[in-house]
Amino acid sequence: MNYRHSFHAGNSADVVKHSLLIALVRALQQKPGALTLIDTHSGCGLYDLRGDQAQRTGEAVQGVLRAFADANPLLDDYRAAVQAVNAGGEPHLYPGSPRILEQLLRPQDFLILNEKHAEDAMALRSAMRGTSAAVHERDAYELWLAMLPTRTSRGVVVVDPPYEQTDERARIAATLAAAHRKWAHGVSLIWYPLKDRAAHVRWKQQLRRLGIPKFLWVEHWLYDADQPGIYNGAGLFIINPPYAFTQALPPLLEALRAALAPEGHKGEIAADWLAD
Repeated sequence: MNYRHSFHAGNSADVVKHSLLIALVRALQQKPGALTLIDTHSGCGLYDLRGDQAQRTGEAVQGVLRAFADANPLLDDYRAAVQAVNAGGEPHLYPGSPRILEQLLRPQDFLILNEKHAEDAMALRSAMRGTSAAVHERDAYELWLAMLPTRTSRGVVVVDPPYEQTDERARIAATLAAAHRKWAHGVSLIWYPLKDRAAHVRWKQQLRRLGIPKFLWVEHWLYDADQPGIYNGAGLFIINPPYAFTQALPPLLEALRAALAPEGHKGEIAADWLAD
């Protein structure tokens, strides 16, 4: 599956991913200690929803625009993060994870970004100009391990690959296992698309065998029944989520489900621990 973000910016997956990312970082920031935030597949950092690639799919209509039309206050933090890069009214720019993470930084926190594709890395540097973010242009999985343990005692690694390579899931599993050996207490968030339910179940079984104790999954299925051969939704693996985050998660997930359910579908969003 090829998931170049410029075609999909602001879709339902982004709404869920970025809502949960904001909630996760804010939960960690309830303690004053510094955080290192690392984004391994940063993309361009900022996307034009009126540009050719975003208009070609029109996915923002079913994502960020639905979230802006919804009145649930639990989505206020997400809407504020998007509004921060727009002049007002309906959003026409969409912040990727780098711009959202940059908004969350406190003076004591650090932000490390990485994008391997040269053209996207150039756009990322432009989008992050004037911020304190460090921008790398390296293999994402090499950088993931090289940055661990983080310079601060706590941190978050965000892994959001395009799933262009057939071995992407295998590389994630291998790197996650190695990262956990180096940084067992660290927090990681891994995004994935949901297309084939059976294949995804097999991948979860492989990840379960890694034996990581605090391994949460969150899955957002858009339709009431699987639609064969198409994108059905997206999910997140979250390793070592803080207690404050997991306690606040159920009402946020319900707010997201209700806001993003396609016409004629209730949709489903659920979370549970990946355990034997």
